[in-house]
Amino acid sequence: MSNVAFAQGAAQASPAQQSPLVGLAPVALIFVVFYFLLIRPQKKQQQEHAKMLGELKKNDEVITSGGMYGTIVNMQDDIVTLRVDENTRIKVQKSSISKMKKKA
Repeated sequence: MSNVAFAQGAAQASPAQQSPLVGLAPVALIFVVFYFLLIRPQKKQQQEHAKMLGELKKNDEVITSGGMYGTIVNMQDDIVTLRVDENTRIKVQKSSISKMKKKA
């Protein structure tokens, strides 16, 4: 008989209620970590790249995202003409320029 009474007593006990904010805390923490480790540095890098593209001018030595070295000889809206050899010129999109070559 004592086993039945114990089972009934356990069924009537209710667990403590948690705040809904406690359940969202891990999700918020993960978002904050992703923001500081992934999103923020990526935005900063994009802003620096856009600034560099805006400052490009004729005779700058650049490196394309494909690894080609060249000197800017002409710039239009979104197209840059690079001299890669004495008589060799190629046209590339401005956004494909990854960085400027460091001056000595």
